[in-house]
Amino acid sequence: MLKVGVVGLRRGRGLFRVFHNHRDTQVTAVCDLAVDRAEEVAVAFGIPEVYSDFEAFLRSGLDVVVIATPAPLHADQSVRAMEAGAHVLSEVPAAWSLEGCRRIVETAECTGCVYMMGENMNFYHYIREWKGRVQAGEIGEVFYAEAEYIHDCRKLMRDAQGGLTWRAEMPPIYYCTHSLGPVLDILEDRCTWAVGMATGTHTEPELGSIDMEVGLFRTAKGRVIKILCGFTVTRKPALHWQVFYGTEGTLENRRTPWEEAKVYRAGDERMGPIRAEASDPDAPPEATAGGHGTSEYYMVDGFIRAVLGGTPPIDVYRSMDYAAPGLCAHLSAQRGGEPVEVPDFRS
Repeated sequence: MLKVGVVGLRRGRGLFRVFHNHRDTQVTAVCDLAVDRAEEVAVAFGIPEVYSDFEAFLRSGLDVVVIATPAPLHADQSVRAMEAGAHVLSEVPAAWSLEGCRRIVETAECTGCVYMMGENMNFYHYIREWKGRVQAGEIGEVFYAEAEYIHDCRKLMRDAQGGLTWRAEMPPIYYCTHSLGPVLDILEDRCTWAVGMATGTHTEPELGSIDMEVGLFRTAKGRVIKILCGFTVTRKPALHWQVFYGTEGTLENRRTPWEEAKVYRAGDERMGPIRAEASDPDAPPEATAGGHGTSEYYMVDGFIRAVLGGTPPIDVYRSMDYAAPGLCAHLSAQRGGEPVEVPDFRS
């Protein structure tokens, strides 16, 4: 039975529930700067150890550390957890800088610990289905893809006292992994060059947050991918959207819950509807405990299988394939759209 600790109990509560329910893990410690929040979870679920100090938390003999703290902390806390001998499942994005990406990779290599960035969108049921469709050649050879993550997060950009949170300062394209991860997974590709552009601040100037940011990427297999992210926007409902253009057809997601995803194949009269469900209808009842459909059930199970000797569904190098391009796209935007090479951390 793997001993698991969860740090960050806002976002971390969902992941906590998945690990708490898993047959191969026991959550033995929780950690949060707001100790009352940690104690509330501990009392509700019978967790024996509660911490507000991260270093003390790491000394509690954990096999696995789940990092769900504010994003600027992810890289450093991942490194410190692996140095303490724990395998790491980290919330997205993996790092706040390319140097942070490099440190995570080097530490995983030196310690032999499993590191996985928890990109839950890769485990949405329709993404897994679409991967099969695309790789079976249903729309031919894909040469271009787009994805968007648009979500009005202004309420999350202020804390209870009215101060600004890390989300207000985050360049939107840093959070591209929910869009880029599934696209790269489906295409089995990685980005090599990035060009970025940002809108500046318009919707709520007092936040100082960039409204929207776009990244244009060239891949190792010669494809072009466009990713749009926006979190200070006036739009409802929020959306994840993807489209794939191939030599023999097009596969496109819906933009609203009342629309349908659709596919067009050479010879069809028009685009036809297909299903795009977040949850696997054949998953066990406990699979929805973490939220986000059944995605986090499969994500956590894949991670645990890797810790027990298998292969991570998103290993440390693939994690950086998903996270680093957004960092490079923002560097490009700061440089007036100058192309920036995306490092391959395998080398």
